[in-house]
Amino acid sequence: MDLHYLTAHELGDLLQRREVSAVEVTEAIIDRIEAVDGRVQAYLTRTAEQAFEQAKAIDAARARGEKPGPLAGVPMALKDNLCTEGIRTTCASRMLAGWVPPYDATVVRRLKAAGAVMLGKLNMDEFAMGSSTENSGFFPTRNPWDLERVPGGSSGGSVAAVAAGEACYALGSDTGGSIRQPASFCGVVGMKPTYGRVSRYGLVAFASSLDQIGPITRDVTDCALVLGVIAGHDPSDSTSADLPVPDYRAALRPEIKGLKIGVPREYFGAGMEPEVETVVRRAIARLEEMGAVCEETSLPHTEYALPAYYLVAPAEASSNLARYDGVGYGLRVPGKDIIAMYMNTRSQGFGPEVKRRIMLGTYALSSGYYDAYYLKALKVRTLIRRDFEAAFAKYDLLATPTAPTVAFRLGEKAGDPLAMYLSDLCTIPINMAGLPALSLPCGFSQGLPVGLQLIGKAFDEATLLRVAYAFEQTTEYHRRRPELGVA
Repeated sequence: MDLHYLTAHELGDLLQRREVSAVEVTEAIIDRIEAVDGRVQAYLTRTAEQAFEQAKAIDAARARGEKPGPLAGVPMALKDNLCTEGIRTTCASRMLAGWVPPYDATVVRRLKAAGAVMLGKLNMDEFAMGSSTENSGFFPTRNPWDLERVPGGSSGGSVAAVAAGEACYALGSDTGGSIRQPASFCGVVGMKPTYGRVSRYGLVAFASSLDQIGPITRDVTDCALVLGVIAGHDPSDSTSADLPVPDYRAALRPEIKGLKIGVPREYFGAGMEPEVETVVRRAIARLEEMGAVCEETSLPHTEYALPAYYLVAPAEASSNLARYDGVGYGLRVPGKDIIAMYMNTRSQGFGPEVKRRIMLGTYALSSGYYDAYYLKALKVRTLIRRDFEAAFAKYDLLATPTAPTVAFRLGEKAGDPLAMYLSDLCTIPINMAGLPALSLPCGFSQGLPVGLQLIGKAFDEATLLRVAYAFEQTTEYHRRRPELGVA
């Protein structure tokens, strides 16, 4: 039995029946990491020793007859922008290469309480800025389906680890599609919950009004399971919503007859690969065969989402990253005076993409340009949100492609930032509106995975998971695994 490719709920069942121990599962996945991570390069930091200690504690708790939690003994890993007490958190940046947080993020604390076993921290685009995980300050991660291609970004390490059997599930963060786009490229399930559904306390901020933590899993049941653990109000995060958390796993039913699904025509525009469009439209037709009512609709301000995002997100980033000046956190490069120290630290600590966005954001916020750029972008954001509100007055959810293409080759878009930004074309509007969305495998093009994106009403993750689960039950795409030359 290949323990490294079982889902969290399958492993959970085996563990509860005592057919396998948490230590055996942990050992199997660490062996898998040793076998394949030299090629995939998903991990920045491995914590095997702590993982075995956690697994032993879970086995001991079970031996005493205790119930150690819904994810007890199931190994996972975290994107390296989530704070972990006593374990370095780098954000894939040389600025934070040696920084060790003194506390756990709320989601990490909740996973630990549920019995999770942490294998380590995963690679990403520096400070979550990028769409390919080529912008890591250390090394790029590769797509397990084709090692010459990118896994997507910025949660590329998290997604690649799950797809390659190097973690049973992972957490990522999604600011403009950073969970869903790589999930589409690597053939796994990735969810961005509603803004406020999951606490951001302990997530190193990129763009605070857009960032959201979410699960990356091998199937929809695992997505419901992990979301149920990490969701819920947190007094430490003032943007956390004080709303009850449904039983997401209980919401999984194969019945979707009568649900109304809108298909926005703007998401099938220029830049869409014809074969990707064919695969996605075939998936939508499958939903219709299952009893859903699918209709074409329009979100007329979609074309303005990308330019507005690239004003709002860099503006917030320029403010959030001002704290990295060589005084409070991480790297310090000496200079002849304090100004020179600031300049040396920031010029040597940040990579090119981070510097580009800081300059864009600082310009947009500067005196004389604020009204023309940042304020106008906020007004556009309101129009985008109203588009979705109008659509959800008619439909239960929306269905679109997750990305306009399959995974592109390493270096293919590295010299063209605009082409890189366009790869998040289908995901960015959802962050601008603060809505939940999920990507799940719906087919293949050129031998590479294609993702279907489902977009829901605010705080209605249960309907998203229900429809995704129903679709998944009729297909085998989520069961296909990349060939990495080892068992």
